[in-house]
Amino acid sequence: MNLIFFVLVAVAFFSAAWRELTEIGTDARPMQELSEAAISSAGSAVELAIGLVGVMALFLGLMKVAEAGGLLTVLARLLRPLMTRLFPSVPPEHPAMGAMILNFSANILGLGNAATPFGIRAMQELNRLNPHPGTATNAMALFLAINTSSITLLPTGVIALRASLGAAEPAAILPTTLFATLFATITGITSALMLQRFFPPPAPAPPPGAVTAAEPEPDARTRPEPEGAPDAAQPTGIEVPAEGYPAWVSVLALLGVLAVIPLTILYGQAIAPWIIPGLIIGFLLFGVARGVRIYEVFVEGAKEGFQVALRIIPYLVAILVAVGMLRASGALGVFVGLLAPWTAPLGLPPEALPMALLRPLSGSGAYGIMAGIMQDPATGPDTHVGLLVSTLQGSTETTFYVLAVYFGAIQVRRVRHTLAAALSADVAGVIAAVFIVGWLFL
Repeated sequence: MNLIFFVLVAVAFFSAAWRELTEIGTDARPMQELSEAAISSAGSAVELAIGLVGVMALFLGLMKVAEAGGLLTVLARLLRPLMTRLFPSVPPEHPAMGAMILNFSANILGLGNAATPFGIRAMQELNRLNPHPGTATNAMALFLAINTSSITLLPTGVIALRASLGAAEPAAILPTTLFATLFATITGITSALMLQRFFPPPAPAPPPGAVTAAEPEPDARTRPEPEGAPDAAQPTGIEVPAEGYPAWVSVLALLGVLAVIPLTILYGQAIAPWIIPGLIIGFLLFGVARGVRIYEVFVEGAKEGFQVALRIIPYLVAILVAVGMLRASGALGVFVGLLAPWTAPLGLPPEALPMALLRPLSGSGAYGIMAGIMQDPATGPDTHVGLLVSTLQGSTETTFYVLAVYFGAIQVRRVRHTLAAALSADVAGVIAAVFIVGWLFL
């Protein structure tokens, strides 16, 4: 992240400086615009973090109720066959498993910021297993690669915007989003598993006074875990079972989820308003049924959410200032101009290219570009360009924002192969979106 942050700011500065020195006599004031962008982006970052406080407090409070009632353990046991294969370094009943599953579930339902508290909690639990504090583990890299490319059944925010702009079929992007995110997720998983071989974790430092080289500290995936024993660092209130459900139960659960997919495609717009209220009442009913003192437990979890949201402010300021400066300097526009002649023949028109490039950097910036394209009568929400940018918004993630927030929450500075795997998933998502939108709507 050190290199990424410096490169973004340096490119922005030198681009603006070049324009300032060469555009003499014009009304353009590139350095002034760069200064204003840096200041406004810093303010926007704080506003965004403060806006997240309520969401973080709400969903971490609900998650605490779920933990106290044992829901995370139930989910972890249910999806144990798949999760244990993807994350061999994480004990099957560790709280990280449940938190990751809830994060993936929230992303699948297109809940946006509702997935963030679950993801941060998953990173905190994964960090408990980290033998190299400050350095991303293989499990963290894989989790974030899946997170930034997560399969999405219901892109609720994009559907709502399309409906507000008068789209004839607001939910027309459901099949295209599902296809693009499925392709991106497969790419993200494959990239993370392949790249981890080329980015080994740092060797542990030898103990003071040692004469011979110390033996390498065991990695978390080779660290023995007593069968059925709780992890020492695991928070209290979560029951750890000795074994998971039978494989046939997991298969039935997976088939049940797959059976819901056609319903979400057919009735996605009708289902969307029920999702968040349904989650809230579902968690609370589960807690009541399990005898949890839901109010006290919710408040305890909400306090944690408040603290986490405040802790990530400096990381948000850093990444959003860098991205804002890059946009204001004109460097992003120049890059788009260079790529447009090459991407247009491949099905990615120049109107959509800025969004494809900006989406990994700035969610709000990409959202603004999408809204502008669909508000333009020449492109509108039901044209090929409108459907493409809608699919891109629903099927790709703000990768740098996710890395800044999630790693910032646990003070990880060496991300290893995480960024490469996540960007690979982003590229795959864009390619898949261009293909499926062109195939279905051209």
